[in-house]
Amino acid sequence: MTDASSKDTAGTTRTVIGRRTVLIATGATAASLAVAAAPEAPTAEAADPAPVAAAAVCTLTKEMTEGPYYLDGQLVRADISEDKTGIPLELTLTVVDDSTCAPLNNALVEIWHCDALGEYSGFVGNNGHDEPDNGTFLRGGVLTGSDGVARIRSVYPGWYRGRCVHIHAKVHTDVTLTDDGSFTGGEELHTGQLFFDETITTRVAALAVYAANTVPRTTLAQDGIYDDGGAASGLLTLTALGSSPSAGYAGALTLGVES
Repeated sequence: MTDASSKDTAGTTRTVIGRRTVLIATGATAASLAVAAAPEAPTAEAADPAPVAAAAVCTLTKEMTEGPYYLDGQLVRADISEDKTGIPLELTLTVVDDSTCAPLNNALVEIWHCDALGEYSGFVGNNGHDEPDNGTFLRGGVLTGSDGVARIRSVYPGWYRGRCVHIHAKVHTDVTLTDDGSFTGGEELHTGQLFFDETITTRVAALAVYAANTVPRTTLAQDGIYDDGGAASGLLTLTALGSSPSAGYAGALTLGVES
């Protein structure tokens, strides 16, 4: 299974979606921000947003291709893992304005990725595995709080033929929440991808639940989308949640958008 139909495959020329640019930065404080859910929708709040903006190192980079596996109308929720097996992944994604580095409030950060066997919900079977497909697993997002932070719980992704381990991401503003827990409308400010350190992925790939995926794994260096730009190209800062890979990881990144 490859992303060839949308030019998201190893070896192809990277495409730019529109003329927007995206600022991506990492900050050590982002991973430790306290968050809480707002009653009307999953969101994140911190007591003092100032450290987020101060820690951001602003770097402009191009957006990345959406790929062929995006589905509209996904759920607004802080935990997208559902019942999928895999080690825990706790993402802290901070959205800031690219001209000021100020945190962006009430932006919807949406992500989607494959499971440990390399299968996307809504497209199960494309990586050669037969499993239940409800069209929603490992998809969804949350609204940022006044600190610009969105925290999403998932599982560490697997891989599929032709691509390294990655997560797709979008940032929307001015969305309307719907009665069924989804969203509609708004403006899409950013489409990109999140990537994982190869040393950590190698450890994770050795765990039984991931090793069951026998499709050859494309490494970060071999990937045709990731351009070795580090955080400026979506490389997450990963922190172990325990003493072994099976305990999972926390991942942090700051995304800057033209608001």
